[in-house]
Amino acid sequence: MDHVRVESDDGVAVVTLVDRERRNAMTALMVEEIVATFDALESDGSTAAVVVTGEAPAFCSGADVSSLGALSRSGTDRERRSVTSIYEGFLRVLRSPLPTIAAVNGAAVGAGMNLALACDVRIAGASARFDTRFVKIGLHPGGGHVWMLERAVGPQAAAAMVLFGVPVDGARAAQIGLAWSCHPDEELLDAARILGARAAGAPVALLGRVKATLRQTPWQADFDAAIATEVEHQAWSLGQGWFKAPS
Repeated sequence: MDHVRVESDDGVAVVTLVDRERRNAMTALMVEEIVATFDALESDGSTAAVVVTGEAPAFCSGADVSSLGALSRSGTDRERRSVTSIYEGFLRVLRSPLPTIAAVNGAAVGAGMNLALACDVRIAGASARFDTRFVKIGLHPGGGHVWMLERAVGPQAAAAMVLFGVPVDGARAAQIGLAWSCHPDEELLDAARILGARAAGAPVALLGRVKATLRQTPWQADFDAAIATEVEHQAWSLGQGWFKAPS
């Protein structure tokens, strides 16, 4: 592939966006390659966790601006579809049943920040920079940006970042819950692989069920409904023959 590189080891796949000239901006071709990559990883039966990162010095600088420019000039349905098709670059990651980790190694801007938010866990390098930037360029946030960000950091931090355009570095991201942890840049990928390996020891199908339950939890009607859901899935897992009582 031209813009996605995949390296796999012991059940952990590292997916790297590669377009240094555009600082790993999401183009239509890159989106196609992200989708194809996740299709392949989910079907290979051996991948238990995925790390998403960008070729240095950026994580992902956002959507390809040429598509946004076309929409601002004409606003036709064709251009609108062109822009929203870029969403698939991060929505495909969001929909994956595999546990995902964003290793944010530089600027994560706009749609690039959406890509980080689409992952289950984010860890940041010291040089990470989370920047929504939508309002700064005269654009309303899109692709579920506000929803994902508010869930991650709460309403006040989301407002500071979206309305007031406050960028957040790696250390601050870890303080406000936007990232799980912050690491020196040279240690970031190793930290992501170590975290991914913690999931790689579990059955892939079980990981998928647990991830689905995590995603469903905010929409449960009440605590009893949450218990009922977990009982159903726990009974299923007991029937798979994986359970081993601790010694």
